[in-house]
Amino acid sequence: MTKVEGRQWWGGLGMGVVLLALSQLAGCASWMPPAATPDPAKLSSTPWVVASASNRVTPDWRHYPFPGKKPSLFRYERKDGREAMAATSNSSASMVRQELRVEPDDLANVRFSWKVPELIAQADMALRDADDSPVRVVLVFEGDRSKFSSKNAMLSELARALTGEELPYATLMYVWCNTRPPGTVIVNPRTDRIRKLVVESGAGKLRQWVDYERNIRADYEKAFGEAPGALVGIGIMTDSDNTRSNTAAWYGPVTLDKVARAR
Repeated sequence: MTKVEGRQWWGGLGMGVVLLALSQLAGCASWMPPAATPDPAKLSSTPWVVASASNRVTPDWRHYPFPGKKPSLFRYERKDGREAMAATSNSSASMVRQELRVEPDDLANVRFSWKVPELIAQADMALRDADDSPVRVVLVFEGDRSKFSSKNAMLSELARALTGEELPYATLMYVWCNTRPPGTVIVNPRTDRIRKLVVESGAGKLRQWVDYERNIRADYEKAFGEAPGALVGIGIMTDSDNTRSNTAAWYGPVTLDKVARAR
């Protein structure tokens, strides 16, 4: 894995925490080789590129299965005249991610879009056994790990022992919830270091493209109650493994705005 200032970004994110908490990781870890850390400047101009049937995506965006889980399928396609990454989950879970580094003072807005045909009727992201979603945009941050609770410190040490990678300091997910209103923060049922911010709710905008522009700093502070550290990873995730259901969605390119500097 590519190290970021001596610490490794845990590719499993929330699902990895779930697997660790259930003691399902031992002996079943199988990761695809990571890409080299890309130039963050490319993120604002590079669209999705072709993902093959083996789920190998770009040199910048790579597919990461989760140990012990059937992987979801991600593939490039044109959808409604847009560049898109199609995601299909059949009782599966995995992620497409990019490693990068954006310092706290350089954090600005993130722009993304998605199209969801149907919600997962039985999903509830506040419950351990129903924590599935057709779409997630995932941001991963560094921070002061000495602030970890004893539970999170134990999870992080267990993660490092089993996978060689630590629990990220903080993970913020933008999600589409079945019932909770936009603006709701959902704390992951297994660790409070993963928090989900609802940006869409209910069935009103299904089967159409929905575009978002979010202020990263403001959303992080709303979710975690503190200023963010460096942004070190971005991902998309479609999962239906907990509910044992099928789901599908399309993602548009995820882009970061640059901070305007006074001259």
